[in-house]
Amino acid sequence: MTPKKIPTYSILVFGKVQGVFYRASTKEKATSLGLHGFVRNEPDGSVYIIVQGHKKNIEALVEWCRSGPSRAMVKDIIVNKIVWEHQYENFTIDR
Repeated sequence: MTPKKIPTYSILVFGKVQGVFYRASTKEKATSLGLHGFVRNEPDGSVYIIVQGHKKNIEALVEWCRSGPSRAMVKDIIVNKIVWEHQYENFTIDR
């Protein structure tokens, strides 16, 4: 029997999203929603997120990502449902 794949999405956030506590705030929000995955800064100044969990909770995180923490200035986000083999146990900040 094939194990059930958990819904997994990638989120790429553009704008003033580094140096404004975006990663720490994302981790706090994702954890409060019971989501798993990771968040990391990208060399081009964007923030990359892999998130797994219940679709309605992922949708709530995506909506939050559109504005982020108070010091962020989000210009755009790209959200994609993806196939991801790894299942995460918690939500972490990749450094």
